[in-house]
Amino acid sequence: MQLIRGINNIRPEDHGCVLTIGNFDGVHLGHRRVIEALVEKAKALNCVAAVMVFEPQPQELFSPKTAPARLTRLRDKYNLLKSLGVERLICVNFNYQFANISANDFIERLLVNKLGIKHLIIGDDFRFGKNRQGDFALLKQASSKFAFGLSDTASYKLANCRISSTAIRQALEQDKLTDAANMLGRQYSISGRVVHGDKRGRELGFPTANVLLKRRVSPVSGVYVVEVLTKCHDLSTPLYGVANIGARPTVAGIRQQLEVHIFNFNGNLYGQAVEIVLMKKLRSEQRFESLSALTAQIAEDCQQAKRYLQESNLQQNK
Repeated sequence: MQLIRGINNIRPEDHGCVLTIGNFDGVHLGHRRVIEALVEKAKALNCVAAVMVFEPQPQELFSPKTAPARLTRLRDKYNLLKSLGVERLICVNFNYQFANISANDFIERLLVNKLGIKHLIIGDDFRFGKNRQGDFALLKQASSKFAFGLSDTASYKLANCRISSTAIRQALEQDKLTDAANMLGRQYSISGRVVHGDKRGRELGFPTANVLLKRRVSPVSGVYVVEVLTKCHDLSTPLYGVANIGARPTVAGIRQQLEVHIFNFNGNLYGQAVEIVLMKKLRSEQRFESLSALTAQIAEDCQQAKRYLQESNLQQNK
């Protein structure tokens, strides 16, 4: 899938596409219905199926302290959209200069002149341009003026099913992993690259793979039973373990990170991309008075996780 970073990198040969615009955070089942319609329309018009997203997301620019936690990073979003048949991802640098473009210029200069859209699929609550003056009604007028098709995403929503990124975040915050999975169409997971940590887990007898969450605020925190997916491991034998997601209060953690202790695994994952699939929450993150108390709790967490895996008839790492 082609990735275009920044509107200045849109080339003349990129002219002509069927487009949808949005955050697509989580790429949940509701999003998938829209993408299915996008791909179908692109095939009918014999042109490229394209998605436009913004980095950072608008709320992260205007209200960074209160912006919602992301369900997916851009890399995850790219991979999920690619798997659904999207051929082009246009990542617009959302800054104050871009936010001040008028609604009419957004349509004419970007959508029409630069991208040459043949059809646009958008929500009827979509707002764009300076002071959010652009809306579906303005797009309707522009579609007649510039001869591009326009349809509303409401036509593609799941019947009698309210799915939104907000609802998924709420389910995760309330530890309703099954509800979140039902809306996502898959179990919730966190992806990242394994980095060197302070080796504290190894000192405690529970070596961990450390995945930095970078600037992202995680929608989940606590201790979980997890499955670990990585291309450098034989997937015929799943890797399971216990993950802590949070700020590590007992060892004066500051930035959020994910640490996973993988059962019966001695391989080297440094630098490897991993996907951590959340299966069951064991407890919330808490502060312990001593490292020995923390060690005892980690041992109990591991026992609980192994009992859960056994009761679920899941083959544990050998």
